Amino acid sequence: MSERQDGDYAVIMIRGEVDRPVGHVWAVIGGFFDLDKWLGVPCAVQAGTGGVGSVRRIGDAIVEPMIAATGYSYSYVQTEGPMAPYCYHGTVAAEARGEGRAEIVYTLVYDQSSMDEETRASERARLEGRFGGAVDAMKRAVLA
Repeated sequence: MSERQDGDYAVIMIRGEVDRPVGHVWAVIGGFFDLDKWLGVPCAVQAGTGGVGSVRRIGDAIVEPMIAATGYSYSYVQTEGPMAPYCYHGTVAAEARGEGRAEIVYTLVYDQSSMDEETRASERARLEGRFGGAVDAMKRAVLA
């Protein structure tokens, strides 16, 4: 039997409220292959049609299969790329916040147990900035 090692998982939740119904928000931001719109990086279909089991390639080095979805969310895992060794996962969701209002929620989870304190802090700052910018771009698109 192999020795079990528990991780130390960092969780980053980035939120942005918009004055639009959740269905409208999801229609704008819910495309799994639309990452280029939010992060300004090339995003290509590697497999699938945008549902669970679909795979996207980001740039030349990152591969992310979609591992779960609901009516207003999807989750993915990075299997190749710089965060793959850290069991990196992400979820993009739109949540209703009352009549005609919704919240965009981008959640990132990764195992930081092998990172020193300086790397932990720099990765958190990098990811918060990068995906905070993505949520801002999503908000702008929803409100356009």
